[in-house]
Amino acid sequence: MGISQAQVSEVGLCGGVSFYMGDINPTGVFKGSKPAGGVIYRYNINPLLAFKSTVLFGSIGANDAEYGKTDEAKARNLSFVSPISEISAQLELNFMRLYNEAGRNAFAPYLFAGIGIFSFNPQAKASDGNWYDLQMLGTEGQGLNQPGYEKEPYSLIGLSIPFGLGMRYNFLKYYSIGVEWGMRMTFTDYIDDVSTTYVSDTVLRVYRHPVVAELADPVDEFEKHKPGTARGNAQTKDWFSYAVVTFTFKLNYQKACPSMGKPIPVNKKRRKYR
Repeated sequence: MGISQAQVSEVGLCGGVSFYMGDINPTGVFKGSKPAGGVIYRYNINPLLAFKSTVLFGSIGANDAEYGKTDEAKARNLSFVSPISEISAQLELNFMRLYNEAGRNAFAPYLFAGIGIFSFNPQAKASDGNWYDLQMLGTEGQGLNQPGYEKEPYSLIGLSIPFGLGMRYNFLKYYSIGVEWGMRMTFTDYIDDVSTTYVSDTVLRVYRHPVVAELADPVDEFEKHKPGTARGNAQTKDWFSYAVVTFTFKLNYQKACPSMGKPIPVNKKRRKYR
């Protein structure tokens, strides 16, 4: 009866880039990518299947001047930056069986999918040189409590559906390196603080502040958009993405008996029989 070796758990780090796609960046994959990183835990269920949990941190941003696809979008002149963080649980499916023993397959591409929770906080810079948190300002009339403006502030925490692909390579018995790219489907259209329609410039100036009116519609005074006209597309939701290089260290190094399917710790002392 042959014995093979199996590594059950792994912990490690990852680093790479993050970017966003939404009303201000509708089609630019990897456009405006910013540094990102995080930590990984992986439990290898068998050579084909693994459970993975990640905590990732990054930043995203876009502006109409560079990302706008039409003259109308560029004239809108909106922009934002935001930190983006996510904790998720995923399942990985290797295309080929992945082992750590010498002479066996140590390389495998894989697919992954799961569920996560993420946080964000869109910000923009006003003409006074200061940066402002946009959600608390209510640039689309949230929280005004005036007739015709009954929208509630949006949440800065949301649900994400991560999915994507990657490649892993096991080496030196305990280590693994890889590359991974995953998109995140979300259920919010406010990662960029842009979704529905313009609010009256006068209403924002009177009931909020001139800075709020400026950030809601940052164009010249005589070019302000008519209240009720489209500021964004509420029918589509925002997405974000991480692309990272991973490095993990394997724990729980064990020997597994193929016929029994149960791991046996290598440091377990054998009984001596007379």
